[in-house]
Amino acid sequence: MQEGLQHLSRAAELDPSLVAAHVDLVNVCVTQAFYGFMSPAVAAEQIRSTARSIPDDLEGTEAVFSALGWVSFHVDHDLCRALKAFARSAHLPHDAWITRLRVMFALSRHRFAEAIEMLNAALRVDPYSLWLNARLAWAYHLSGQAEQSVEQIERALSMFPGHEGANLYGSMILAYNGDANLGAELAENLVKSSPYFDIATSAHGYALARAGRKDEARATVERLQWLSRERYVLRSFTPAVCVALGDIEGAIAELAAAQEARCPWFFQMLADPRLKPLHAHPEFKRMRAILSGMETAAATNHTH
Repeated sequence: MQEGLQHLSRAAELDPSLVAAHVDLVNVCVTQAFYGFMSPAVAAEQIRSTARSIPDDLEGTEAVFSALGWVSFHVDHDLCRALKAFARSAHLPHDAWITRLRVMFALSRHRFAEAIEMLNAALRVDPYSLWLNARLAWAYHLSGQAEQSVEQIERALSMFPGHEGANLYGSMILAYNGDANLGAELAENLVKSSPYFDIATSAHGYALARAGRKDEARATVERLQWLSRERYVLRSFTPAVCVALGDIEGAIAELAAAQEARCPWFFQMLADPRLKPLHAHPEFKRMRAILSGMETAAATNHTH
């Protein structure tokens, strides 16, 4: 992705009218932020800079507005502006990049039925998309529909054995729903193939903790904390490991770090059933209030 980013940046510089390069550039930035390979702040600046560099009279630029909406929501905490940006690309048909952003936006706002509907609609167009199948399982998980989430991730694992998306979501969902050993195996395979993928390390730690391998799980948390001193580390998934280890304060600290970094997974984690033991904590309630405050501000702005 880093090499692709460099090529796209160069192409956009050489020919500012090349809309496809600009669109792909912002999408790669969003992807890197989602997977923890670029900090949200750096991704946001690159996306804004790219959007500003596109000439106003070019066609096809609507595709960048979903990415700008993501920046407004997650980085700026400005739901009003995010909704306006997503509205400008609402007419665009299903596309792997755009649908992912729309679904992530809905999940982050805890609009699970809306996200599930979007995913099912996209799957009718592209039934063999691994990521759509795996994300549908995750959407069911976040919505509290445990049986459906397990059924869907098992379908994805059977359709796409060994794929990183199925392994990632499968590890977390299965470990939460009683099959921690298989969850640990899936995550371990993913960590081996993608050693710099922080979410995979967190998923592995969670499955290990659920399987009773507490010392190994603690080692994954310590490793991520140590790495965070050297580079950006995506930490939204680490609180679940801490909860499984019984470390409530540690989980809150990790979640607060994710909030401060404007992690694109932060608001989804506030709905993650794995974090239910945190719900009564004052800091968790404060974090939940950020989202409700944004929704209230957007509703008030729309009324006026």
